[in-house]
Amino acid sequence: MHDSITGYLLVADISGYSTFLNESELDHARETLTSLLEVLIDRTRPPLVISKLEGDAVLSYTPGSGILTGQTLVEIIEATYVAFRRAIELMVLNNTCQCNACANVSALDLKLFLHHGTFAIQKVGEREELFGNDVVLTHRLLKNTISNDTGIRAYAAYTEAALGQLGEELAETMTRVDLDYGDVGPVTVWVQDLHPVWAAQRDDPVVVLEQGNVDVEYSISLSMSPEMVWDYLSDRRFTNILLGADRVEVVDQQHGRTMEGSTMQCYHGDKVVSQVILEWRPFHRIVTRDRLPNFGGRLQVLSVTELDPAGSGTLLTIKAGGITGPALLRSVARVVFKAGRKDFVAQGEAFRRRLDADHADRLTAAV
Repeated sequence: MHDSITGYLLVADISGYSTFLNESELDHARETLTSLLEVLIDRTRPPLVISKLEGDAVLSYTPGSGILTGQTLVEIIEATYVAFRRAIELMVLNNTCQCNACANVSALDLKLFLHHGTFAIQKVGEREELFGNDVVLTHRLLKNTISNDTGIRAYAAYTEAALGQLGEELAETMTRVDLDYGDVGPVTVWVQDLHPVWAAQRDDPVVVLEQGNVDVEYSISLSMSPEMVWDYLSDRRFTNILLGADRVEVVDQQHGRTMEGSTMQCYHGDKVVSQVILEWRPFHRIVTRDRLPNFGGRLQVLSVTELDPAGSGTLLTIKAGGITGPALLRSVARVVFKAGRKDFVAQGEAFRRRLDADHADRLTAAV
């Protein structure tokens, strides 16, 4: 048995499946479950590691310090739910079969449970199993009264231990529920309703920066998943390297979260670039409107950061353009941007080297 490690334990559980199975044709019900489990498996990417499939649920964990910011893990959970709901919607839209299984698929939903604790990993045959009291507690959470107590059908439930690590301010929009388990005692969880998350992201608007208006563009190849790259982008200790800033501060956060409407203040000596976030699409895209202090604050530019999967890694692309303001100043700014491209590329390479070094340190610490 390996030494015990401390990390997050996450269970994604398809709800309503027992009823769905009992009222549906077995072959089509099995195909539906397989498709939905594949969605959950696909969404379980580093820093999460799959431990096992448990019927209609997926158990995963983070090895030690596998996550930098609490918001990233919440966004991973939200993205998993959105992908699951989108898969259900596509099944319904594309359905031409009249069997009960295909007709009842919209009744399925998803619940996720996150706990933080200590556990061990033991080899059992060809598989690795998680052991420990915190693993037992995580499984106990699947049997609960949350929906009866709150009326919330699809949710993410965070234990107090998990929120203590993620950041307790994240619970400001959640509902407290006190549970009691005879063998493990009372457990308090904070419940996030996931239906509003799906409604907000179902038709996600995209800010367009036309290719003809791009003044600077470069890409960086990174040897880690988009989720892990996003985690670094959410940590100001690393963002300042990419932006070439002395430091970066985020203001106008909502309930402890950076999101659309928040502002990043990037300090470059005695100058401050104010970046208002127009689009915040976790693991995919960030768009900001930047006010440039070098031109008396009279010019603004769109900055786009895009993450695209590339094999087992990520291609990070940075674009800037769409400058607005007085015509003469716009012309000068475009010249400055194009001349400074080599500096932007150098900042990107410094960011890549810093991520590679930090990621190697985290992997070593997790062993």
